[in-house]
Parts: sequence; structure tokens; C-alpha cells
Amino acid sequence: MSDEEHHFESKADAGASKTFPQQAGTIRKNGHIVIKNRPCKVVEVSTSKTGKHGHAKCHFVGIDIFTGKKLEDIVPSSHNCDVPHVTRTDYQLIDISEDGFVSLLTETGGTKDDLRLPSDETLLTQIKDGFAEGKDLIVSVMCAMGEEQICALKDIGPK
Repeated sequence: MSDEEHHFESKADAGASKTFPQQAGTIRKNGHIVIKNRPCKVVEVSTSKTGKHGHAKCHFVGIDIFTGKKLEDIVPSSHNCDVPHVTRTDYQLIDISEDGFVSLLTETGGTKDDLRLPSDETLLTQIKDGFAEGKDLIVSVMCAMGEEQICALKDIGPK
């Protein structure tokens, strides 16, 4: 062995997978699941009884967390499903550019400039109006499977 010390800069997702397996029978309502390669929030789960050939089946109805589309899937309850790693981070809004991108202040003091304004009309007008009035706005950014999107807004008062 060498006498040198090795220092590694660790990041939370150091080569980590975007999803993890979970048995279909253990996934509950309000959890998350991957349906047709999209991260979804489970809004309904129903389980059918075991049939002539053995497996009980789970019927999942999920809403895509980024597009809002309704997706369905049926999986044997003993099989594994992919569950996305979903994280939510709050950032302070610094600026809105003319091309629809936002500039956000990270916890470390840096800026994050690669996010578009949300497509949701009510959230979009709340952000634009609040920013125009000069309010301090905190936006929540949901991140799953390599995608990020602004999903909520908090007003912490005037600047």
C-alpha cells in the first residue's frame, strides 16, 4: 500500500442510478414509479387476486411529475418496478431572461442558469408578476431521472 492519502470530491449522485428497484406489491399511493420511462406520482393502486396461473397483479395509475400526463401500468405484484430518485431543492430567483430561462441562486452562492420557466400557466404568471413587483421569490425545483423543472413558488417578502 502507498503512504499517500487520497481525497475524493463526493457528489450525491456519484455515478448513481436514476432509479432503484422496488417490489410492485410494496408501492403505495402518493409514492413514485417509472411508467413508460417517465417518472410518475402514483395516484391509484389496485391489486387483483391471484389467478389460475399464480401471480397477483398491481394496476398503477400515475401522473407524470413533469408533464402532468396520466399513465397506467399493470405489473405482477412479486416483480420489481423501477422507482425514480426524486429530489426537491429550493433556490432563490435572481433573474428571468427574455428567452424564458431563469437565473437561480444556489445554497453555495453560485448561480444555476440552465432552467426554463415552467409551462404551467398559473405558476408562470405568479413567478413573472412576483418578480416584476420586486418580491424575493423562492422556487422549488423537482429533479428526477435527469430532468429538472420548477414546480412550486414561495414568496418571502419584498427585497
